This record gives sequence, C-alpha cells and structure tokens, in this order.
Amino acid sequence: MLGPTDDTVHFFQPRGMVFVTMLWVIAAGWLVFRGLALLLLMTALGIHPTAADIASIAANLLIVPTVGASVVLLVVWNRLGELRSSVHGLDFAATGRRSAHLPWSQVASVGLRHWGPFTELVLTPASMDAVTIAPGKGRAPRVRRDGPAFLIDVGLMSPGPAVLLAELHRRLPSKV
Repeated sequence: MLGPTDDTVHFFQPRGMVFVTMLWVIAAGWLVFRGLALLLLMTALGIHPTAADIASIAANLLIVPTVGASVVLLVVWNRLGELRSSVHGLDFAATGRRSAHLPWSQVASVGLRHWGPFTELVLTPASMDAVTIAPGKGRAPRVRRDGPAFLIDVGLMSPGPAVLLAELHRRLPSKV
C-alpha cells in the first residue's frame, strides 16, 4: 500500500460478481446459439424436437455456462482489475494487465464511459512518460486507440463506479 491506511481507497472486482456475470453472459449466448438455433434448424428441416432434445438443451444450458464461467475465473483468478487511490496518486490495473502508477499531478482528465458491467474508466495522463508500469507477468495496460488514455474496467468493481467517480472528484475536482 502506498499511502496512509486511512487515506487509501481500494476498488476491486469481487470474484463472485465476476463469476455470476460470466455465468449469465455465457448462458445467454449458449441459449441463443445452441438452444434456439438448434430448435429453429430442426423445425426448418421438418424435424420435430422430442422431449429428449429439449432435455439435452436444458441440461447443456446448466452445465456449459457453469464450466465456462469457472474456466474464465480460474484463468483470471489473481489478475482481476483493481484501482487504488492514495495521496501519492492512482495505482490501476485492468483485468489480466500489469499495474501502473500515475501521480495526481500528472492526471489530465478522468471519466466513465459505457454503463453497467461494461463501465470503463478513461484515465488520460498529462504525459505518458509520467506513468510507471510495473514489471512482471501480464500484458501492458490498455490504452485507447484514438489518444493517450488508459482504460480500466470498473463496471464490476466494489465499491461501484459512482463511488469511484466521487473519490476521483474529491482528489481532482477540476478534472472529473
């Protein structure tokens, strides 16, 4: 931890929330592509689905999303996104990315884009040279294609994006 314990605010992605979100996303995709597509194809070919076909699709709708979400969570177990706000600046890391540090004096602007679980923090430094990227495993921090700004997935972070924005507004009232 960089700053005093009473000043540092830690935002993180709870594993349970990531698991449940992945479960529902995979289940919705699996239902559309496997369940409905198969039933529509069978009906279009003149084959009437039997109870066994429907039971197989229902069983797969329970099994595949659970296994898929478990595999995703195991892959990113210790690499979920996080952000720390302290007197020294921002320490941030998107899911599966190396962490970076940006002092408050070098923050040009911050803002949120998208909504719900897809909310992203757009962090624009005054200079890319002011950003310290930690060595180690993982890919480099996400940077916007259209400009020198970092993207951090904050939609599933706890506390939520509204609290994060309030914390950033407290630290940088003129740049949020």
